[in-house]
Amino acid sequence: MSLMKTLAKVAIGVAVAKGASAVMNNRKGGTASEGSLGGLLGGLAGSLQGSGASAAGLQDALGGLMGGKGGLGGLGGLLDSLGGPGGAAPGGLQDMLGGLAGSSGLGGLLGGLGAATAQRPAENGADFGQVLNSAFDQTPEPEIEPTPDQEAAAALMLRAMIQAAKSDGTLDDAEQKHLVDQLGGNVDTEEAAFVRTEMSKPVDVDALVAQVPPGMGPQVYAVSLLGIDLDSQSEAQYLHSLAKGLGLEAKQVNDIHAQLGVPSLYV
Repeated sequence: MSLMKTLAKVAIGVAVAKGASAVMNNRKGGTASEGSLGGLLGGLAGSLQGSGASAAGLQDALGGLMGGKGGLGGLGGLLDSLGGPGGAAPGGLQDMLGGLAGSSGLGGLLGGLGAATAQRPAENGADFGQVLNSAFDQTPEPEIEPTPDQEAAAALMLRAMIQAAKSDGTLDDAEQKHLVDQLGGNVDTEEAAFVRTEMSKPVDVDALVAQVPPGMGPQVYAVSLLGIDLDSQSEAQYLHSLAKGLGLEAKQVNDIHAQLGVPSLYV
């Protein structure tokens, strides 16, 4: 498989395990438009809940929606559109990834996956958002094999999302099992181990922030927000600490919340 595929699967697993209905309930007091990722997620979760849809049906629908089409929209499109403190980079997220796989700042993040990551193609003609969107099972277009740098970015975002999901202390054993099961039978042993290891680690904002390359703070914050219901003080405090560590201003943070259809963190 790939860490990019794993990120897509964990994004769906976290949405279901943490309760996609919370996105919809939070959105009622937010300002997200119907066309935003948050608005679409919220409306979909509400309609499926109201019709008594199964968890599997919710996963399928979320997967297709978050994958987007043609590299536009979806989670990949959102991440590509976010910029650093100085605004969006000319080439989006992709322009920030040069040499990321070999970055000393990531430390041992890739662990036993380093050798497999190095064998990925040096170029694939696609940006990070297009590759991520193609990794969702329900996306109708062919999956694009990620580059080493794109794999490294996916690993970082996996760590951010899983840590955020644990920030309220409620990612219990059953939810953790659900996330691992969400990966399916075709996941590499090393990739499954990577997810389990990240779930077993304590929440450490400072360690996560230290691994985030300059300019990638908004993307890391956005995927972190996907793993949070934002219905507890501990989650709000975690997001505040993360935003502060990443050097994000209050308006930037609130803009990301609006795009995801989640109530603002700051007033």
